[in-house]
Amino acid sequence: MCDTSLPAIKEQLKQAYNTKLFFTDLNGRLKTLSVNPNEIENIIKNGVGIDGSSIAGIATVDNSDRVLKPVMESFRLVDFGDRKIGFFVGQLFNQDGSRASVDPRYALERAVEKAATDNQMKFLMGPEHEFFLFNGDEMNSNVHTDKLNYFGSSPSDVGDVVRQEIVNVLEKCGIQYEKTHHEVTSSQHEINLEPGDPLTIADRTILFQFVTKEVAAQYNLHASFMSKPFTGFNRNAFHIHTSFSDLEGNSLCYDENCEHGLSDMLMNFIGGLTTHARAMSIVLASTVNSYKAYVLGKEAPIVRGWGLQNRSSMVRIPHALSTKATRMELRCPDATGNVYLQFATLIFAGLDGISTKADAGQPDMGSTYKKETQVKALDERFLPRDFFPALMEAEKSTFLPQALGKDLFTNYLNLKIAEWDEYRTTVTDFEHQKYMSI
Repeated sequence: MCDTSLPAIKEQLKQAYNTKLFFTDLNGRLKTLSVNPNEIENIIKNGVGIDGSSIAGIATVDNSDRVLKPVMESFRLVDFGDRKIGFFVGQLFNQDGSRASVDPRYALERAVEKAATDNQMKFLMGPEHEFFLFNGDEMNSNVHTDKLNYFGSSPSDVGDVVRQEIVNVLEKCGIQYEKTHHEVTSSQHEINLEPGDPLTIADRTILFQFVTKEVAAQYNLHASFMSKPFTGFNRNAFHIHTSFSDLEGNSLCYDENCEHGLSDMLMNFIGGLTTHARAMSIVLASTVNSYKAYVLGKEAPIVRGWGLQNRSSMVRIPHALSTKATRMELRCPDATGNVYLQFATLIFAGLDGISTKADAGQPDMGSTYKKETQVKALDERFLPRDFFPALMEAEKSTFLPQALGKDLFTNYLNLKIAEWDEYRTTVTDFEHQKYMSI
């Protein structure tokens, strides 16, 4: 484990090429600020001023000043071989020293605190990181680096080299990986790291995205977390494995007296997720492109439900090697969203399910992709299959503003409405091909 005491941090920063504070806007895009490592003690104590109005969803021009403070526990000295970077995740504060209500990390902090205080429970989370590696930059990422498929292998596979280098860099930061492999689609990869508490894992996700893009660039490649770059092929998902225990670490997910060994608390938690799934969708699948993945047979779940080891289900109960490892896996998110908001929404929805004793219903039987259902534009059995219906579900939700906070929810929805309007009014190649001959 990395020593994050102030003396240890100051000593390690002597090796750093530069020192960076990372945080996210509401969309989940990484933001970074380089600071003087010689001033790190003062910066940890007092923070550094930033213009919040220039960051999506954070502030307005008439009240723009915000303070960014490093989270000491997030510190890592990231060794890329040719240089070392001092890495911190930052928290946003108002000028009066109070936490900024629109800081996405604050939403997750509140969710974790609510679980511990109201339910005497704590969480263990482990996301699966999927990404593409392309030749070219982010504006020309249409050249594949391989033609391999699931678990594919080739002596010339540069992706295998890049994956190993990513986990090597992370290991030098004290972060262990479980497995890496090629995913289903050409040029697509997956890396799974060890699980941990939600805040640590959300912060680590920021680090993972930074390291992945930096390592890829060293090989003249572009790493992309875009949900669905290609028509007719699988998406990049962000499956979130989640379990919870009491404050002493005893599993609250397993109960030998319950069906399938799944506790009533876990089933109520899942019931909360299925109940709020349509409203949560705009957070878990947060871009116009995300909904291009909601098609039959391409792994992204389309039906609100849960299943036992069923990969077509929205919530899956994976096979566990021990009762202590009993957990659930939420399969609808993708990595284009804000990880702090995704984790927070997941926790708040599940806690609401526990509070209301929400019924998860019966498990999905067989592939949900093959359900005999009449196709309708609006069908609440399904997750929203387009961005605009997801927006409408969020807009009418009473759960989301309560969970995320009114200010953050309002700012977030304004960003997403603007994104929809931009997409809605953009003429595409599809329209040219379909209608130009009229």
